[in-house]
Amino acid sequence: METVTTVPITEKPRTHTRVQTIDVLRGLIMVVMALDHVREYFGPTPFRAEDASQTTVALFATRWVTHICAPLFLLLSGVSAYLYCSKHGRRRTSAFLASRGVWLIVLELVVFSFVLQWGYTLVLLSIMWAIGWSMLFLAAALWLPRWLLATIAVGIIAGHNLLPNFAPAYPVPALLHNSPFLLMLGKQPVLVAYTIFPWAAVMMLGFAIGPLLKAHSTGNRWLKAGGLLILAFVALRAINLYGDPAPWSTQPRGALYTALSFMNVTKYPPSLLFLMVTLGVGAVLWYVLSRYNNRFTAFLSVYGRVPFFYFLLHFCLISASAYVWSRVAFGQAMNLSFTDPTQWPAAYHFSLWRVYGVWIAVVLIAYYPCKWFGKYKQTHQQWWLSYL
Repeated sequence: METVTTVPITEKPRTHTRVQTIDVLRGLIMVVMALDHVREYFGPTPFRAEDASQTTVALFATRWVTHICAPLFLLLSGVSAYLYCSKHGRRRTSAFLASRGVWLIVLELVVFSFVLQWGYTLVLLSIMWAIGWSMLFLAAALWLPRWLLATIAVGIIAGHNLLPNFAPAYPVPALLHNSPFLLMLGKQPVLVAYTIFPWAAVMMLGFAIGPLLKAHSTGNRWLKAGGLLILAFVALRAINLYGDPAPWSTQPRGALYTALSFMNVTKYPPSLLFLMVTLGVGAVLWYVLSRYNNRFTAFLSVYGRVPFFYFLLHFCLISASAYVWSRVAFGQAMNLSFTDPTQWPAAYHFSLWRVYGVWIAVVLIAYYPCKWFGKYKQTHQQWWLSYL
């Protein structure tokens, strides 16, 4: 008789084919992003850090380097949505993006507003709100032909600076386009920090270029693309006629501060010039990071594989430590980020050393929880894990 050999079936951990550079670059974004959030709690200033007439070079650089984070995160989210779609199809991807978008909006309103403010004084519509709505827009837009999706995305990015701000009496267009504004819902103030359309366009652009990044994840084409975007930024910014609502100007403090004024582009909402330079830098970073696989890239990928988990964890660490620090330093807990500078304690003094020290501590403390959770996600398949 023929002998039939049976092979035992063993459960294997969940695996995915990943574009490693996405994890590494997203990890870099997560680490750099924390610097700006720490600065807001441990080193606020009564003037804008980008204001060339008052800032220092070190403070300007500390703020400016974090500009890359939001646009690159939105772009990579669009790329990741394309990769998901290439495996699971448009219907499943659209449903996932819609449900995840609603989830992020609810978390912004319920969790992050409290964590950021230590209460609910304001309804705060910030980055999670913008990402959530961007996912909802992409859930609908991904059914379009890719060329049309790319055209719409580029059209919004290039042309939205032609539109004026809308009066808060017209909340829908204001929420889609305006610079930050305060909206009253009855007696409840709502601070709209991130409006939607330009950010949604960046995510749609990421989805549209997804096939290119998938097929050409390495190669000097990304260096060339980044270089061209940066050169185009310099040329358009030098003309000083279009691309940003804040023209640069010659500074009485000297040529160095004039250069800072030149680089001071508008993030809220992201202007054409803001997106040109940050996405250009992002393309160069993609080229550089795609060429290496070492301890540093492995370190960054730990954060990049669990971006939302890290986002929630690092904000809780920053907010809680700021509460303790202010209580010890000033005798009372004070959220400097949400307190008028005229009300700051006399004992408060700005220190970039404090900002960088807390930033390094937060990033390192978050490392092992992120590493653990990343391994947990790889070996478990619960449905809720895809929302963290």
